Amino acid sequence: MKNHFIWSLIVICFSLFSLHAQEKYTIRGTISEEKSNETLIGVNIIIPELQTGATTNEYGFYSITLPEGTYKIVISYLGYTSVSQTITLTENMTKNFSLTEALESLDAVVITDDIEKLNIQKPQMSVNRLSSSTIKEIPVVLGEADIIKAITLLPGVTTAGEGASGFNVRGGAADQNLILLDEATIYNSSHLFGFFSVFNPDAIKDLRLYKGGIPARYGGRVSSVLDIYQKEGNNKGFHMNGGIGLVSSRLLLEGPIKKEKGSFLLGGRSSYAHLFLPLFDNTSKAYFYDLNTKLSYKLNDRNNIYLSGYFGRDVFRIEDSFENAYGNSVLNFRWNHLFSDKLFANLSLIYSDYDYDLKLNFVEFDWKSGIRNFNLKYDLKHYLSQKIKLQYGLNSIYYKFNPGDINPTVPTSGVNPFKLTDKYAFENAFYIDVEHNLSDKLALSYGLRLSTFHRLGQDELNIYENDQAVNFNEDFQVYEKADPIGTETFKRSDVIASFANLEPRAALSYQLNSESSVKASYNRMSQYLHLLSNTNSPTPLDIWTPSGKYIKPQLLDQVAIGYFRNLNNNRYSLELESFYKKVQNRIDYIDGADLVANNAIEQVILNGRARSYGMEILIRKNEGRFKGWLAYTLSKSEQQTPGRTPAETGINNGNWYRTPYDKTHDISFTGSYDLNEKWKLNTNFIFQTGQPVTFPNGQYEYNGLNIPNFSDRNADRLPSYNRLDIAFNYTPKPDRRSGWQSYWVFGIYNVYNRRNAASISFGQNQETGMNEATRLSIFGIVPSVSYNFKF
Repeated sequence: MKNHFIWSLIVICFSLFSLHAQEKYTIRGTISEEKSNETLIGVNIIIPELQTGATTNEYGFYSITLPEGTYKIVISYLGYTSVSQTITLTENMTKNFSLTEALESLDAVVITDDIEKLNIQKPQMSVNRLSSSTIKEIPVVLGEADIIKAITLLPGVTTAGEGASGFNVRGGAADQNLILLDEATIYNSSHLFGFFSVFNPDAIKDLRLYKGGIPARYGGRVSSVLDIYQKEGNNKGFHMNGGIGLVSSRLLLEGPIKKEKGSFLLGGRSSYAHLFLPLFDNTSKAYFYDLNTKLSYKLNDRNNIYLSGYFGRDVFRIEDSFENAYGNSVLNFRWNHLFSDKLFANLSLIYSDYDYDLKLNFVEFDWKSGIRNFNLKYDLKHYLSQKIKLQYGLNSIYYKFNPGDINPTVPTSGVNPFKLTDKYAFENAFYIDVEHNLSDKLALSYGLRLSTFHRLGQDELNIYENDQAVNFNEDFQVYEKADPIGTETFKRSDVIASFANLEPRAALSYQLNSESSVKASYNRMSQYLHLLSNTNSPTPLDIWTPSGKYIKPQLLDQVAIGYFRNLNNNRYSLELESFYKKVQNRIDYIDGADLVANNAIEQVILNGRARSYGMEILIRKNEGRFKGWLAYTLSKSEQQTPGRTPAETGINNGNWYRTPYDKTHDISFTGSYDLNEKWKLNTNFIFQTGQPVTFPNGQYEYNGLNIPNFSDRNADRLPSYNRLDIAFNYTPKPDRRSGWQSYWVFGIYNVYNRRNAASISFGQNQETGMNEATRLSIFGIVPSVSYNFKF
């Protein structure tokens, strides 16, 4: 018996030694779409025997290190036919895969438990992805597919209302969202003051919205990251697709520069409703256009280069009295290099520019402002082993802020030329992210970002007594601008103020069983830029300004916990999350603050803090003739700006008050139903608690004038917002898979003609002399039709 035990122990030790000493090899490659050779992001590569796998990165690259042996590899990606192949691994190898688009009628996509386990196991949470095809199916106003409107149907994401630009995430402001297009920063995401977004869905390959659990490679904003990648272009053959609508049209061209090595992509959109205004004797104009472009070239198996750009413009003119133009321009050169089978690198040189131009002919002046930055990024992803992956890099951004440049439009103008002081800044960051699988059930991701910000010298900077740019008038209990006691002048190389922050990130996932897991995350983030706006949503008139001597950077701490479950063999999925976040140094404005053409903005700003917390539920149906999701968010968003001394009242007497982005209840439903092969019904429904506002609660008479008296800040609300949209997609020849393919979209926005309030204003009726409230509604029921094609 004793000998049997000893021999058993020897056998076990020898087996463990053999397993440890077993050679390991790496298989790496790229995964692309078969027809276009377009690389695919987030493809699952599964090794069922080992219950392990990987996903492709932003450039379609993957790397897996395995013990020597024979394995079955399963390649799975939603909307594409799964590929299964057996390989014998006796040395490092390169293996590229091409996937073909799945035909639903053939039931080609088979999703197994093994494939879906990765979604449950990954510690990444608070992240949503939407495909271009899903975005195009969502009914929107005037029939134009819209990325920003699509993400507002997800839990935790809202807008300020119809005709309002930007979006709000988990009770945060619109300027707290980092919006990236091919890694370049987009400062204004809307066309025509929020009616359309700047993103052409035909040119988009991948979209991810990070609401929490944000990796350390992202920084500079404290609410969310919207990361968008453009397509690379078809390097096998020439193709085009586009659409013709009632108010706008689009066209996308793509094809090879050199077959299977280089490609180009060129996409354009433009609105043209203004062309019909002269028929009604109207010379006003309101239109936009944009251009997406990208060049890609494969130098060899280890080097790829990309040159991508976006150029967009909006023009709005009322007769000959007013003209407004604004737009984004970005350019990005990227170089991918594969140092080894386990080390992938990307170098990016990025230019981003946002400018604003306002001409007021009736007062004869032209005002121009903007923000420009140059960005150097170097990112590396190191596949150390199947259990540990590292991602690290650096990011340096140089900013130039133009707060305003005013010039007369005619020689006889009474306006003198005036230039607000330009501002300059330099932001740097180094980060490291770690993905660590501790066991089959427990996975971690953790990282650290070190960010620094230097406010550089400018021509002139005000000096105030006790460094207080805002005074408190105790007699009238109001805040007032402080008078400067002098000015300082700096050289460009001087540093006015410096900030440095450590930003730890961590997330974990514990798999309860093969179908469910719990996850938790923590984020600390810094934001050094501020959008100066006294409206509830961003407008082109708003000005970006850097942190400095009188404006501190915003600092976020956010925690989240969630439960995730796949149901009925992944036909359904459930995501349940709860979050709490707080922000330090969130600025607010004193009563009567003037932000336009203000060369001393610090005189109207007070530092406060904000907090938000809530619960999000997302239920999806992923398969069948009917697909869609139901999202619900219960949340609260508040701000507090206390007095700096006991004698000061602060804003709202130092009490917490609602932010303009506080929506207690937010419900959205999105669904699609295949009526038959030719017809598909798409619909969405939205309900939101009304937006917080400040209404007058009384009035008093002074020198014959009625002066309103207002309630506490944001103590009131607009009426609740709700809307139902439907659209029918008609495909005349659904079986056609080559040549000219087309489909029609017939939509109705706001089916039951709900007159949702964009604002409510109070005044006095000139005829009766009685006080009255006037509600402004932007859209009632809006039908639309568009014709879409590809070739």
